[in-house]
Amino acid sequence: MAGISGIAKDSLEHFVIDSNEALEFKLVRTESDLENEETTFKPEMSHQVYGDSEQIFGYSGLRIKLYYTACRLTTYLTHSYTEKVNPERFDGVQADEVIKPLAERLQPGYLTNIDDFVAALKKDAAFKPYGKMLRQFTVDMEDGEERTFEVYFCDISEPGFLEYHERMQPFILWYIDAASYIDVDDDRWRFIVVYEKFNVNGNPQYAFAGYSTVYEYYAYPDKIRPRISQMLILPPFQRLGIGAELLETIYGHFRNDSRVLDITVEDPSDNFVRVRDFVDSKSCLKLESFQPNKLLQGFSDEMVKEAKEKLKLNKRQVRRIYEILRLHITDRSDKEAYKKYRLDIKNRLNVQYKKEDRDKEKLKKVLRPEEYAATMTITSKDQRLESLERQYAELEEHYIHVLERLAASDLS
Repeated sequence: MAGISGIAKDSLEHFVIDSNEALEFKLVRTESDLENEETTFKPEMSHQVYGDSEQIFGYSGLRIKLYYTACRLTTYLTHSYTEKVNPERFDGVQADEVIKPLAERLQPGYLTNIDDFVAALKKDAAFKPYGKMLRQFTVDMEDGEERTFEVYFCDISEPGFLEYHERMQPFILWYIDAASYIDVDDDRWRFIVVYEKFNVNGNPQYAFAGYSTVYEYYAYPDKIRPRISQMLILPPFQRLGIGAELLETIYGHFRNDSRVLDITVEDPSDNFVRVRDFVDSKSCLKLESFQPNKLLQGFSDEMVKEAKEKLKLNKRQVRRIYEILRLHITDRSDKEAYKKYRLDIKNRLNVQYKKEDRDKEKLKKVLRPEEYAATMTITSKDQRLESLERQYAELEEHYIHVLERLAASDLS
């Protein structure tokens, strides 16, 4: 758009649309949901479909509707606008493609006729979740309503699931940054899907609420190391504690498998880190090695051993949970106790600089002085202290949020 000449800037801006605002999603349970604005939700991002600027050029009043039947995820896609740029009036300028970049990421066969979509909605009544149910739980709402959710486990061998996965997978593009579709031909993938169970005329139905993918890595000689790859809870179901329930279900399933060494996570988002720390802290609170008297003695091999054996946590995550629970029992009004805690954490953070010093010494022995000076960036003592303070402050803020959630759960 920047290379277009002879067109006034204000005329161009009239045809620039924020793709996040233009998009609207629905999980439709009944035909009345189509006209109910309260059932509409928006993407958190759209750059993975519409480019880094998250803008669509060539329209005013653009609306892109991507609707799904809540259970089978039958897909409907359409768009409308109040005005489209006219190439004859604007030096041949063409409007951006709206449907094509989105359709390329959807399962072929999506619907474009709303009457067909309404007809397909009736088929949701016969939908049953794929795989084996691992867990059922309820959520108490503020209005006194109780909502029921069920979590199911399956793999690619489950009849019909691959086609269903094609319909649920595009949701990650709007809510997980740097998301990529997985290779479903690889039989080491496991899928854990959560549904809301609700009744229509006394008959149960299952609305898709979110899911997680787990890859079972091989660990020599006869073990596996499951890695949680993706986890998504859709906006209509967020802030209900479902993410924590889903993670606990995943943990419970794999901890019961004697082949599992530990459970890891691939490139976790900030939101996932918060959920994981909460769930792991709640679990470690029940372990003997994480009781207050043990926490005050500092991080120990006993903690690593017990958390790995009973919870399948890796050493790095165990250390993190130790720091959270150590803060929990530290009286921050006690200057000496609080100082001791801060030093414990900063000593761990400072390991990176100690390694940097060792690497520098090794290079100093093999490089000529001028080569060493040209290749090394020296971090001053003040810069290190400033970095440590910043890292510590960010960690403590996060840890406090985890502890607040623990307190609210009445399990701390």
